[in-house]
Parts: sequence; C-alpha cells; structure tokens
Amino acid sequence: MPNGKPNILFIMADDIGWFNVSAYNLGVMGYRTPNIDRIAREGAQFTDFYGQQSCTAGRAAFITGQSPIRTGLTKVGMPGATLGLSFEDPSVGEFLKHFGYATGQFGKNHLGDRNEHLPTVHGFDEFFGNLYHLNAEEEPYYDNYPKDPAFRKKFGPRGVLKSKATDKDDTTVDEQFGKVGKQTIENTGPLPKERMETVDEEFLGAALDFIERKSKDDAPWFCYFNPTRMHVFTHLKPESKGKTGLGVYPDGMVELDGYVGELLKKLDDLGIAQDTVVVFTTDNGAEVCTWPDGGATPFRGEKDTNWEGGWRVPCVMRWPGVIEPGRIVNDIGSLQDFIPTFAAANGEPDLVEKVKKGYEMGGRTYKVHLDGFNLLPFLSGKEEKSPRQGFIYWSDDGDCMAMRIGRFKIVFAEQRAEGLQAWREPLSAMRIPKFYDLRADPFERGEDSIKYNDWFMENNHLLYGAPPLLGQWLTSFKEFPPRAKSASFSIDQVVQSLMPKS
Repeated sequence: MPNGKPNILFIMADDIGWFNVSAYNLGVMGYRTPNIDRIAREGAQFTDFYGQQSCTAGRAAFITGQSPIRTGLTKVGMPGATLGLSFEDPSVGEFLKHFGYATGQFGKNHLGDRNEHLPTVHGFDEFFGNLYHLNAEEEPYYDNYPKDPAFRKKFGPRGVLKSKATDKDDTTVDEQFGKVGKQTIENTGPLPKERMETVDEEFLGAALDFIERKSKDDAPWFCYFNPTRMHVFTHLKPESKGKTGLGVYPDGMVELDGYVGELLKKLDDLGIAQDTVVVFTTDNGAEVCTWPDGGATPFRGEKDTNWEGGWRVPCVMRWPGVIEPGRIVNDIGSLQDFIPTFAAANGEPDLVEKVKKGYEMGGRTYKVHLDGFNLLPFLSGKEEKSPRQGFIYWSDDGDCMAMRIGRFKIVFAEQRAEGLQAWREPLSAMRIPKFYDLRADPFERGEDSIKYNDWFMENNHLLYGAPPLLGQWLTSFKEFPPRAKSASFSIDQVVQSLMPKS
C-alpha cells in the first residue's frame, strides 16, 4: 500500500436501478452481474444507500461532499451555461490530491461544460470523457434538429474531451466555453449513436492505462470511472445485442458488468487488489419511465420524484482490512459521505469540522459546509452504528420534499404524477406532512391501507420533531449560503429576472 494509503477505484455508473444488480435482485430479473456481485461478496452491500434525484445532483453530491442545494447543482444546465462546479467548492479530486494521490477521471462528468468546470482544473490530473447525458448528445442527429451551424454552435453539445492539468495558465478564451486556464484540452470529436456503442470501451481503456501507469509510482492513485451505461438511449454494439435475450437494458447491464470485471482483473494482475478500495454505485434511482430501456426498482416512484425509488441506489464496497467480507449494511449512507470517509483513511478524521473553519490546500483556503459523515469507524466495525442517522431529499428545483430520521420518513411535498409527467408536473405541497416507516413500510405503500390514518395519528409526534431538526440544518445556510440558485427548465426564472426589484 503506497505510503500506507489505499488506492481508490470509484465506479459511478449511470441510472442503475436498485434492482438491476443481481446481488440485489437475487437473479429474479433473469441475468447476472457477477463482477459487481463479487465486490459485494468480498466487501459490503448497502440496502439504504442514497444517491440524488437525478444525474447532475448525484455526481455533485459525490464530487463536493455537499448537498446539491448548496452548490446549485441540482439539475443539468444548458450547453455553455455558467452554472457548474465552482472553484469555491473543493472536489474529492482536490482533497485526494492534497493527500498525495494521483487523480484521473474517465467517462461522464455532467457538472458543467465550460472550461472552468472541467475536472482538470478541479483536482484531477487527467480527464477523458463526455460532459452530458446521452440523449442530449444524440439530439443533433435527429431529423428535425435545426441545420443552422450557428444554432448548433450555441446550443449543441461539446465533443468528448481529453484534458490534462498543467502548471501553465493558458489565457486563451473560447467564445462559448471561456478561458482555458491551467489545463490542455483536446476535443476528440462528437458522440453520435455509432460511437455510443463503444465509447465506454474508450473510457475503460484510459482508466486501465491510468491504473497501470500510476501503480508503478510510489504515490497512491484515485481512479474515478464513469461509464455512460445505463442512461437512455442505449445503443449497444452488435456483440452485446441479444446477450441475455431479455432486452436492451439487461444486455447493457451485462456489458457494464464486463467493464467492472476488467477493472477488477487489472487490480488482480498487478497484485494490488488488497491495497485498493473499490466502490460501485450510481447517481440516482431508476428511470422507470423509459422501460424497457430503463431501470427497475421495488421502491415507489422513480428518478426525479420524492419517493424512495428515485433515491435508493445500489452501492457495494470492497475495502480489504477494513470491511468484513459479505457484510450487509442496513444503516443509512449517501454519496456525500465519501469525502469525509476517504479523508479519515488519510489521517484526517475531522475534515468536516476543519473545512467549516477554513482549510488550506493547493495554495487556497476553502471554507464550506460538507454534508457527509466519516463512515470509517462504522465500516471497520469500531462503531456499531453509522453516524448518518438521517437524510434530506431536495428536488431539482430546490424544494425540500422530505427528510428521513432513522426509520421514519416525513414527506413535505410529493410528486403525484407518474412517468414522464413527473418531469412536467409540479410537486404538491402538503399542508400536513405524510409519514412513512421505512422499516415496516419500505416501499411507501402504507397509505393505501384503511388503517393508515389511525397509524398516522398515533405517530403525530413526528410533526413536532421533524421541523426543528430541519431548521437546525437550514441554519447552516446563514454562514454557508447556497452557491447558486437551482437551474430551471421553465420560464419562471426568466420572468423573475425581468420583474422590478422591490
């Protein structure tokens, strides 16, 4: 183990349903993911692990360790939008760079497409990947997409980029994407349907090369691998089509599992598996509305809703010498918890409190409110319970939809629409919250019972306990106000900006 510090291989797949990994579905869906299952078998499998409600938010939660409501990164922005990862918010790459790691990111980024948003000016030594969700990359190839080059230049997606961090500050300014800064950028071309079939193999090759190169050095490495599977629309190479006989999503999952297998094999071949933390997870819950090219979940709802189906994600973690193999974890965890946990593994167990006061690294002082918890004592068995005893659910518009306190969930605003309408229809704010016991009723179906209202009245104490706890969390906004307002797909922010200020 380099300098006593573990290497970290973090695999963030896209839109993977809680039930789409065979370690979770036990083969019910008719196909197997043996390599992802291997991580669970040789480490831990989380049942109550939370991503976010959609892609950008989930990735932002992991990268920054903050709730996306703080950074404004609750939803994807338009090409060229200024909203993206801010220099004021330190990334997991910057923290690990500070701890002596070589850092590389390979695959989907989705945290802004301007030059100042790219990973290589946020703590990563190198990056090779795309900047958007797949259906956005596909839009320019639709028959009715405007043929005007000016439109394509202004609103079309940027190509798949290779970039490297440098010490030299390139003052070149791109008209749409801003100053280059301390990095070199190579556009490897667009991502049409044909390239989508194999682009993850390009990213995988770069990740494998990074691991091999950096394993020869004395320093530990952090490899962040972000395949495009399984975001819509899935375009499979001929060899993957029909692999399971069950459709495009199962075929894609088997292909994805193969990528995981190649990464695990590389660790084995290099003899560094015992020195490497491996995590497989995803950004948000299942996007059920695009079935059969969509995920599966037993939980209520789906991506971009307040229900568990939009937030519960598969998460398996192998950490030799720390996590007992074959462990099932029912305690709560979230994507925000990785920065504090990785920091603890590098001798900084109190990072959350230190960063609130001001933390120096890379020639800068950062002062932010990390919303994660150090899970290391819990994962290692030194503590019986996870320090995370709750979770707050924010919508992509910035609404506080719900909060979980232990086994109970309190819903303040619910999405009553289903399918694609959930993206169109507003939330319904509750005058009195709804309660759910996520142990007795994990699938949030209790309200269908004729006895629900009796149970609700017997648990009215939750009305008293929830608001103060939420208020206590929100008071942190006074010292650490949100970095930016959440983006909007509607016209409301435009109208608001034109109204006179009172």
